[in-house]
Amino acid sequence: MTPMLSQYLAAKKENPDAILFFRLGDFYEMFMEDAEVGSRELNLTLTSRNKKSNDAMPMCGVPYHAADGYINKLIAKGYKVAICEQIGDPKAKGLTKREVIKVVTPGTIIADTPEKDDSNYLLLLFEPQAGKVVIAGADVSTGECFYAIYGKEGTAVGAKNKRSIVIKRDHAPSETVDGVDNLFNEVYRLAPAEILLMGELSFREKLNEFINLRHTHTLFTVLPPVDSSAVLTRLDTHFQAENRPQDADAALAVARLLDYLHLTVRADLSHINKLMRHDTRQNLVIDAYTLRNLEITQNLRDGTKKNTLYDVLDFTVTAMGARLLKKWLQEPLLSGVAINERLDCVEELTGNYALRTELREALKDIHDLPRILTRIDIGTVPPRDLVSLKISLSRLPVIKKLLKGAKSKIFKRAAEKIGRFGELTELIERAVLDEPAATLTDGGIIKKGYDKNLDEYRLIATDSKLLLQEMEEKEREKTGIKSLKISYNRVFGYYLEVRNTYKDKVPKTWTRKQTLVDAERYVNEALKEFETKILGAQEKSTRLEYEIFCNVRDRIKKELHAIAETAQLVAVADVLGSFAEAAAAYNYVRPIIEKNGAINIRDGRHPLVERVLTNDIFVPNDTNLNHTDAEIIIVTGPNMAGKSTYMRQVALMTLMAQAGSFLPAEYAAICPVDRIFTRIGAGDDLVSGQSTFMVEMNEVAQILKYATKNSLVILDEVGRGTGTFDGLSIARAVV
Repeated sequence: MTPMLSQYLAAKKENPDAILFFRLGDFYEMFMEDAEVGSRELNLTLTSRNKKSNDAMPMCGVPYHAADGYINKLIAKGYKVAICEQIGDPKAKGLTKREVIKVVTPGTIIADTPEKDDSNYLLLLFEPQAGKVVIAGADVSTGECFYAIYGKEGTAVGAKNKRSIVIKRDHAPSETVDGVDNLFNEVYRLAPAEILLMGELSFREKLNEFINLRHTHTLFTVLPPVDSSAVLTRLDTHFQAENRPQDADAALAVARLLDYLHLTVRADLSHINKLMRHDTRQNLVIDAYTLRNLEITQNLRDGTKKNTLYDVLDFTVTAMGARLLKKWLQEPLLSGVAINERLDCVEELTGNYALRTELREALKDIHDLPRILTRIDIGTVPPRDLVSLKISLSRLPVIKKLLKGAKSKIFKRAAEKIGRFGELTELIERAVLDEPAATLTDGGIIKKGYDKNLDEYRLIATDSKLLLQEMEEKEREKTGIKSLKISYNRVFGYYLEVRNTYKDKVPKTWTRKQTLVDAERYVNEALKEFETKILGAQEKSTRLEYEIFCNVRDRIKKELHAIAETAQLVAVADVLGSFAEAAAAYNYVRPIIEKNGAINIRDGRHPLVERVLTNDIFVPNDTNLNHTDAEIIIVTGPNMAGKSTYMRQVALMTLMAQAGSFLPAEYAAICPVDRIFTRIGAGDDLVSGQSTFMVEMNEVAQILKYATKNSLVILDEVGRGTGTFDGLSIARAVV
């Protein structure tokens, strides 16, 4: 039991559920069970300490500069990784001090962020009492944080008035939406990388089945009990008083989520400073089945965005815009006023080619600001990110001016609130090189002329080669040793090398450092002074560059909140520009938003199918649904007649309109619906032991239970998987 091994075991004891990356010099080492897992999962050679001993200890390691790649592989396989770093001086005598600086989990990974249009959600589930479920979630890579409360068979409870939101129906005014089902819809939409379980869940078995079926890579983490009063202080450090949940259970859930983030990421996380409440009163509800069957953001074949509604409408040019577009398509609006505000913007951009193209050109230079701000906040930002930030901030005045000249309300409001950040832009321009080094440890970050002391150290370091040549020539002339040369290596530093044939000419004042086969290496006082001066200058230069970079970074941290708000406004402009670009490219029209409970479409086209047709033309068709003479339409026809395409088309166009997009039609007048339900196709669900018929009946039962008079329902064949007369009876009863 060596001191170093005792240190390792102490760190491992604090993080028993994580693979410990223990820093030893230029490597992160894994020992014992962690080494066996690391060797197997990362395809590393397994070796051991004390090889000659009977109790040899398994070990393996990875280079510290390439650790992110190995960590990401382990995270993708569902493991957690604790990083135990050297925080003491490795050159000092005795055992180097080490401690765990962060724990990387699937829900908190930042080093290698997801694709530009993907969020990386961490979700906490809490059931404080029977019939009440609270969720709290965050994407630490962007600073997004939210919560929702589901009452007994109800949706989110109002944060301020604490009253349950009841969705009433004509035939059963007292019934409300099932909280657990709504919760599962939210889990499917968010696709969390990690789920935190706070206490026991009465629906845990059902949750396991859902995750195994829909999100097999999601990691479950069971949280240990904590002191509630201590945890609740996390809310005070992150959110203003008016932005905190009024519901005690919701407040505890959000605080516990923040506490977990602090314990793993181990930074102040000040970029998480705005809390949102998910509220179904403001959005069209799309359940997991509908989201999947209509292929809104993921196709049914391989789960990618190809040939989805999101793919068709995605003309975004920023990472923030891509993520927001996906969110808008998953959470369309209910308010006709809000929908029309978006449509006003799309109409203005569609009709003004110059404004649309100039805005998109300006937006192209905007980098992924939320993720850059996160890396600045937690102290892991690379120098090149500051250059990206500078370029992004420099384009804001152009965007602000373009939006100021627009007429639409959303653009006008954005123009007023978008910041300029001229001082920060100028600071980064003066301080940071346009093409800085990739890391902070080797210098090459700060511009010449920014700091006088740094310039002096650099001058000494750059002049060292010339000084070395002069010293070499001087010593050759003084000693008469023609082959004398001055060299350097990491072990011995600078030295004078003399071949054995000239050994007798070496001055007695020189000190021998190393003997080779045909030469000797020496050092003298002049070379010692030179080495001290040069190495000192290089070390001071690198250290000073790091300090300057940190000062610039800390100056930016003071503006994190303002930049984050501006980034959100930029994302909105990007999405509206994307809708306008799609409308112009595909010949879409503006829908009229009605209040009469009707859907009227003339010469409508399926937005996805018409895009994949290359040799054929999509035949347009009409739709007329209302509460008088067209409450229900029954579509019949032979196989391949287009029945399913037509039904999906109506649902997709309704969703597009409520998201704020123009539609593929000659004319469209749509009254917003509260929910879209689909029952499309069915197959045996062997995992949960259900037949085709049972799967179909469960889906139909959900629709019959929750549909209101303001819902849009699509039933693509009902009553399959049983006898003809039974199937017809079921279909008739459902209608």
